[in-house]
Amino acid sequence: MQERTRVRLDVSYDGTDFSGWAVQPQRRTVAGALVAALDLVLGAGAATGLTVAGRTDAGVHATGQVCHVDLRTDLWHQHQTTLLRRLARLLPTDVRVRAMTDAPADFDARFSATFRRYEYRVTDAPWGAEPLRRHDILAWPSRLDLAALNTAAEGLVGEHDFAAYCRRKENATTLREVTRLDWRRTPGGILVATVQADAFCQAMVRSLVGAMLAVGDGRRPADWPAGLLARRERASEVNVAPAHGLTLVEVGYPDDPADYGGRAVRTRRLRVPPPA
Repeated sequence: MQERTRVRLDVSYDGTDFSGWAVQPQRRTVAGALVAALDLVLGAGAATGLTVAGRTDAGVHATGQVCHVDLRTDLWHQHQTTLLRRLARLLPTDVRVRAMTDAPADFDARFSATFRRYEYRVTDAPWGAEPLRRHDILAWPSRLDLAALNTAAEGLVGEHDFAAYCRRKENATTLREVTRLDWRRTPGGILVATVQADAFCQAMVRSLVGAMLAVGDGRRPADWPAGLLARRERASEVNVAPAHGLTLVEVGYPDDPADYGGRAVRTRRLRVPPPA
């Protein structure tokens, strides 16, 4: 059996015209574009086991996505110094591979991760979003109260069952630990929500943002988003914020590469929600 090398890829993309990350028949996806380019450079099927840190939904962007593939070691050594530039010529302009580095064999882009960090951008300017930023900033129709947004955010930090904010999947838990959730207003007036957790379930970040925006514009009291955590089913009254305001900005991993494998084992453990 030929020796293989695990290769980490750091990826950025504008999600506007993609149907999400995962390969889907007859749909344009980030993974599909990446696999097609790798096949052209290395040969069909040469890169195997494509695994991503976070499977972003349709329309969601990334500046800090991470994935890994396995390559024959001789093939990796042959193309290592030229692969980035060759991919840059072949990939569509709305997806970039910014770095490719060899990683320990037990590195897992998904399960070795210690956190994912997203940012959601909103403008409440009366004229809406600037034209050049319309694809990554949500235009909100009324003024938003920064203090109210942060008060709402405080009640959502910590380990909770986020069933009210998730699209439930069979045999999957909705227990998550949010380690950071706060809002800031940039000098240019853009409101940015930073959301960090060990992992997220489907639509969770955009649902959290949607609930907090209802507080920020005065439609809901500040304790309403946290109050929904008592639910064990999705809260239908929570509006999911549009995808285009959301960007995956960073995926964290253990500082010591020797800890990658152990972290992956721990992450795979079953998360058991507390009793209702």
